[in-house]
Amino acid sequence: MNAEARLKPGTGVQNAFGMAYEFKLPDLGEGLTEGEIARWLVSEGQDIAEDDPLVEIQTDKTTVEIPSPAAGIVTRILVDEGKVVAVGTVLVVIGDGDEPRADAAPQQEAAEPAPPQSAGTGRATPLVRKIAQELGVDLEALAGTGPQGRITEEDVRGAAGPREGRREPLRGVRRLIAEHMARAHREVPAVTWVEECDFTGFDLKLLVPATLKACAESLQEYPELNARLEGDEIVYLDRYDLGVAVQTDQGLVVPVVRDCNARSIEELGPEVERLADGARQGTLKPEELRGSTFTVSSAGKLGGLFQTPIVNHPEVAILSIGRIAMRPAIGDDGEVTARQIGHVSLTFDHRVIDGARAAEFGLTVIRRLQHG
Repeated sequence: MNAEARLKPGTGVQNAFGMAYEFKLPDLGEGLTEGEIARWLVSEGQDIAEDDPLVEIQTDKTTVEIPSPAAGIVTRILVDEGKVVAVGTVLVVIGDGDEPRADAAPQQEAAEPAPPQSAGTGRATPLVRKIAQELGVDLEALAGTGPQGRITEEDVRGAAGPREGRREPLRGVRRLIAEHMARAHREVPAVTWVEECDFTGFDLKLLVPATLKACAESLQEYPELNARLEGDEIVYLDRYDLGVAVQTDQGLVVPVVRDCNARSIEELGPEVERLADGARQGTLKPEELRGSTFTVSSAGKLGGLFQTPIVNHPEVAILSIGRIAMRPAIGDDGEVTARQIGHVSLTFDHRVIDGARAAEFGLTVIRRLQHG
């Protein structure tokens, strides 16, 4: 648990029943201003002790489990799963035990299950009310299907009219990927350069660590590819911390391999495997997912002939390797032979990198891969 998540967790408010605790989305550090409610670990009406698991928050770095800062009864959950809210937003109200439970029924009906919320109550979060207003939906006419009869966004959109096809909210890692890629596409004037590489005799099990090493060494010769564009300044970085794109069940994750220039291929191999396993299992620490200076991607057998990868903003270049396969090649003597050929693609930010320099960098990487 990030220690900063406990700094400003909420406030106590007095109401007609006693003291309640409003838990707000805390400052999770790293300059983050918002978070997604990935999963509630409690439900309304549940007793909870201090430090019991309360909620999982998805940020653009990682997923953080936040414990409850107070003991009591969960009286109201104000933000649905999958919603993105700003730091300081009240997420849940925890009562001190004197408040009635949110799902409490009259004493004489204690043995009966609580009935669904009837139409006309219009119980909904502010966000759902805003969506209803935009779509012209009367909340007072809806019966909620959410917890304790709350009207959900799906209820509102369903009432707004029939919609075609199965719908699934864009959330979690997939939402973050969408936002990140859209920003890169919007801000970076990208160009992709492609060339063949002869991998004949190459140990393909070492493809990723060898590519990291070749890129790190080449970046020292072409520093504009290991840079940032900040306002009207180009920032040349003197560290070589390279991201590695890893496909997971949740989407694309880019852990960072540190000091690629100072480590051997034999040292980089186990580190790449460790980070890739952590990415697939969702166990990487936030610091293992940030601060990359350049990114490498190898799509393997499913990669196609070559790719046009999207720059991993705020970096200025990314290199990918397409599917490596036996293909005919013509030697200097005109003889046709079968060789292990793959295509190397380099996408770069044309504001920072000229085409000729990008091509020279790409050819330098290829020479290092072909000749060791």
